[in-house]
Amino acid sequence: MQASFHFYDYQSLAVASMTLQLTLSFSLCHVSGVSLNMAHKLVQVTLCLWVFTSLLLPSPTAGLYRVSLKKQRLNLNRFKAARIAMSGWGMLHNYGSSDGEVIPLKNYMDAQYYGVIAIGSPPQNFTVLFDTGSSNLWVPSSKCYFSIACYFHSKYKSSRSNTYTKIGKPCEINYGSGSISGFFSQDNVEVGGVVVRDQVFVEATREGSFPTFVLAKFDGILGLGFQEISVGNATPVWYNMLNQDVVREDVFSFWLNRDPSANEGGELVFGGVDPKHYKGKHTYVSVTRKGYWQFDMGDFLIGNNSTGVCEGGCAAIVDSGTSLLAGPTAVVTEINHAIGAEGVVSAECKEVVSQYGDLIWQLLVSGVQPDKVCTQIGLCVLNGTRYMSSGIKTVVEKENMEELSAGDQLLCTTCQMTVFWIQSQLKQKGTKDTVLNYVNELCQSLPSPMGESVIDCARISLMPDITFIIGDKPFKLTPDQYIVKMGEGLTTVCVSGFMALDVSPPRGPLWILGDVFMGVYHTVFDYGNLEIGFAEAA
Repeated sequence: MQASFHFYDYQSLAVASMTLQLTLSFSLCHVSGVSLNMAHKLVQVTLCLWVFTSLLLPSPTAGLYRVSLKKQRLNLNRFKAARIAMSGWGMLHNYGSSDGEVIPLKNYMDAQYYGVIAIGSPPQNFTVLFDTGSSNLWVPSSKCYFSIACYFHSKYKSSRSNTYTKIGKPCEINYGSGSISGFFSQDNVEVGGVVVRDQVFVEATREGSFPTFVLAKFDGILGLGFQEISVGNATPVWYNMLNQDVVREDVFSFWLNRDPSANEGGELVFGGVDPKHYKGKHTYVSVTRKGYWQFDMGDFLIGNNSTGVCEGGCAAIVDSGTSLLAGPTAVVTEINHAIGAEGVVSAECKEVVSQYGDLIWQLLVSGVQPDKVCTQIGLCVLNGTRYMSSGIKTVVEKENMEELSAGDQLLCTTCQMTVFWIQSQLKQKGTKDTVLNYVNELCQSLPSPMGESVIDCARISLMPDITFIIGDKPFKLTPDQYIVKMGEGLTTVCVSGFMALDVSPPRGPLWILGDVFMGVYHTVFDYGNLEIGFAEAA
């Protein structure tokens, strides 16, 4: 990986100091060596060279700026609220418009990691969520009078800052779980000990009443995504850090501490990586679409078995703004079945299997393409024309989908999931009866978007590993890593860390890799080379 370096003015002092130390060290070595015999001189020269080299070479952590992250533990009520909010993802058809006025549906109810920044002169402190899935900085404004959330958080007071510049342009940021609105302002922002001058940010004067912002431990959000999804095309904080040459490399990295008993929640490092935060080497993949930190992921395995959904590749987003893992409903259902998660029994799903299971099997065995099966049996019909619609693949435009009744959409989607499951089992050469029984069991494991999927904590050791193929290398999550535990002792509740998320092609199928993944794998965001790197976290 090629790294670009930025040299800044204040380094001249360090260089002058280093030059003075080198001169003194070399002089002392030279003088003290005069009276020594040859053997001693060789030892002295070796020592002098070591001192010279150690002073010349910078520390691997020099020039890094750190933000200490705090962590809050999830509880069951917050987790339920998170799932309700996340159900809005399924409604998404456009992952952020090109004009930057809408960012994707986001959910912060389950966010765990946050840190402190300061805005203004003298500095006003705010706790913010560092979010790689959005690009704006916003904090509550002192002019926020009618939102309950503002009364529970610190508010920015422009009148108390000597470096404030008024902009006043109104804006609104929409999330799946609510929205915030306010106006743009400009001031200095301190992040990890570095002052970013003249940063444009949003003073929020209204925050949605949804408990996302009311109960959140953080005051605002600092986006670390690309400017392409920045509302109002505001320059992100990270961009200004680069433009003002305050970091050594065009890189930032996350280390999240997954130890629930640890005081330290983790660390966000600007300007490079800390070798103490990871083991081995990073595997790098290219960013495929600027906006989010998005890349192409390979296959997805439950135990040692491929699910088949990502054999041709899936888009994936690394998102520090959520603690969970989200993926296609059909795959999450298989995961829930494999780990024994209790879902909502779907009568529609069982009806499709009961009435059409044999026919679907025969059509697939006879060679009919999977994306044609449900149109041939008549479960996907729109105004007399055939179409395909599912949580895995959807090629119908939004306006056409609105013409369908909810029941028709559900049957069509269920049919397509059934086709996917049967096709997956056919590849494993299962018998018809065995496959249909398995699919019928999957119906009982369909995830409920409005509630938690509870796991028997005593069965965690019996659950399969889950593996993501990234850059042709396996990245495994053990049950202890993907099961979310809440509470302690007898009150401990275990729930699945996987959420259902169905996104239409060409953007989908899509995976969201949140803190559950980032806690296991140290993550590097390389803006200079447009790459993302993963290595085992220390």
